[in-house]
Amino acid sequence: MIDHLMNPADALNEGLDRPNALRLLNNALAREGFEAFYGEDKHCYLRHIGTNTVSVLAKNPHRPLSAAEMQRRTALAAFLDTCSEDALIEEVLLPLFRQLGFHRITAAGHRDKALEYGKDIWMRYTLPTQHFLYFGIQVKRGKLDATGKSRAGNANIAEIHNQALMMLAHEIFDPETNRRVLVDHAFIVAGGEITKAARNWLGNALDAAKRSQIMFMDRDDILNQFVVTNLPLPGGVLPGAMPSGGTASSPS
Repeated sequence: MIDHLMNPADALNEGLDRPNALRLLNNALAREGFEAFYGEDKHCYLRHIGTNTVSVLAKNPHRPLSAAEMQRRTALAAFLDTCSEDALIEEVLLPLFRQLGFHRITAAGHRDKALEYGKDIWMRYTLPTQHFLYFGIQVKRGKLDATGKSRAGNANIAEIHNQALMMLAHEIFDPETNRRVLVDHAFIVAGGEITKAARNWLGNALDAAKRSQIMFMDRDDILNQFVVTNLPLPGGVLPGAMPSGGTASSPS
């Protein structure tokens, strides 16, 4: 509704960026902890001031991307080529999963690696019935393959198999509910490609029950989801890779 009312084509006695209308709108929204802003696509979005969560018009990652979104996708792809695994987790995956509606997103970090039990991240999703689903995430920066000997920068799916079993078998403690719970689903996330052979190998190595608990998210999924949710690009994105007039720290 706000995007429709703030359409730049409806500007009256002001520029297309509608500064007067935007100021009046934000005066009202500030009481509720929100602010409105125009994105690069000239649509008006809402951002929660406390959590920096941004409203989106559509979350379909398979829709055609605009020219500005393709530029943002290219810039993020260049960042994934050079970032560390921790940067992938902290600057890309954590903001993305928060924007997608997950809660209690907890990353293990270097200090807790000995206690992660196959998980780099665990998080919770609240169903409309107020029941919870718990997710564990194993993250690899590069490509996941099923070759007998992986090249540098790649990870073998056999290693992921062991970590997935540990993830599904080990309980996590949710401090909000004061309960220890098992992970309902395991995400295998890769900053590179997850080959079809790797997916098939892991599917054959797991029994039917555990196979249904495994989900994959590879480079294309990360890029498309990140772009269509209109999240700010990570601070490490090269300025030359940004779209014209963009910044690395703000989506507006």
